Amino acid sequence: MDLGPYDYIETVDPVVVKRERAKAREFRNGSWWKQQVGRGFCYHCENKFSPADLTMDHLIPLSRGGKSTKKNIVVSCKQCNSLKKNRTVAEIRLSELK
Repeated sequence: MDLGPYDYIETVDPVVVKRERAKAREFRNGSWWKQQVGRGFCYHCENKFSPADLTMDHLIPLSRGGKSTKKNIVVSCKQCNSLKKNRTVAEIRLSELK
């Protein structure tokens, strides 16, 4: 099997991912997340957006073993979140150098 630079063998238990997604939903309903979105800035591109155009992004994706914690969750515009996919910020920055 020939893996590309951003391909990986998924080893995270689906039960763990489901549990972390549930935690993320709890964060989304809390005052901490509303305060983060209220600032209106995308973590990745640093542009300002309306709260409706912002999403929750895990810096280390859940599919790669990331957790739903305040240190791993950031505000992202929909475009940046879609472009990031399941990569880490370090992987995105490395791909930009090429």
